[in-house]
Amino acid sequence: MPLASLCFTSGKRSKRFSIVRSLNLRNPYAVLQRAVRETAMQLRAFGRTGLQLSALGFGCGAVGGLMVRGDAADQERTVARAIAAGLNYFDTAVQYGNGESERNLGRILQKLKPANVVVGTKVRLQPGDVGRIAEAVTTSLEGSLARLRLDQVDIFHLHNPITEKGDEQALDVRQVLHDVVPVFERLRQQGKVRFLGLTAIGETGPLHRVIDSGAFESAQVVYNMLNPSAAQDLPANYPAQDYGRLFDHTSAAGVGVVDIRVLAGGALSGSAERHPIAGPAPEPIGSAASYDGDIDRARRLMPLVEEGFADSLTEAAIRFTLSNPAVSTILVGMATPQQFDGALAAVEKGPLAQAAIDRLSALQQAFIGEPR
Repeated sequence: MPLASLCFTSGKRSKRFSIVRSLNLRNPYAVLQRAVRETAMQLRAFGRTGLQLSALGFGCGAVGGLMVRGDAADQERTVARAIAAGLNYFDTAVQYGNGESERNLGRILQKLKPANVVVGTKVRLQPGDVGRIAEAVTTSLEGSLARLRLDQVDIFHLHNPITEKGDEQALDVRQVLHDVVPVFERLRQQGKVRFLGLTAIGETGPLHRVIDSGAFESAQVVYNMLNPSAAQDLPANYPAQDYGRLFDHTSAAGVGVVDIRVLAGGALSGSAERHPIAGPAPEPIGSAASYDGDIDRARRLMPLVEEGFADSLTEAAIRFTLSNPAVSTILVGMATPQQFDGALAAVEKGPLAQAAIDRLSALQQAFIGEPR
């Protein structure tokens, strides 16, 4: 199968028809009620949860930086605009700015009071937590709920890598299934969590086994134009982690997929330049050994733009991820409201054309055999 041979999906659409570009924040919710009747956003089934999530989610991470270091008015204006455009999934974590992302999202959602938004946050266990996992997970969640000003979080993700043997930062399969999951389930029984999730980073075999267990309903998966292996077979000498068709496992287990690293931490813009409030160049996940290596390969995908398949490499990267029906929602980091507008415009264009997918596959062939 070609590296990027994927099928399209139309999904369900809410009855909304155009994007609202500006909002009067003196009475933001009233404006949203009017605006939402005029906006369009594809909704996709989220595994076995019964949720319908917007194809574009709102990433509140530190890499883009808006919800961590951005201006408060820009944060509020962008969240309001996102809700008006039909976005309903907001993803954050205590690790993003040491709680600042959660604090800012909680402040804004309390002010706007939107209906039917889905909020996901995360817990990352530290090396000293191994002997006190129940206490550490519970304390982390209670802190997140307080910062988010919520009584319940919709999706609670484990944020540690999962490996065969575990280490100071990673957990092994036994620890995840026998130590972490029972705590998550207890928190669900207490009404503090609706659905259980994990960030699917670490080693491929253990990730498959944890997903196959059926213990989780959500998985945050690395899938982008530099590493499409969650969806399809890779040659043995392709320079990326082989996730071994992870989407086959999520689909079989009824696990909803949140696509992360859509832009490879910004490298798939093709530019090394970073906005002043963005985080430093992040360590790659699943792709090259260095961020510069990701940028170099991203630039070699520029024929997609030069030949008219997309207006920018960023647009191509976003539309590529939407081309796979296994993806429920995608997260794109942002530093400014304008970057959010760009992501939204790309999503509105829908999946890449098959000719673009075929051209991407041909370009990816040139990476085979290179050092990672």
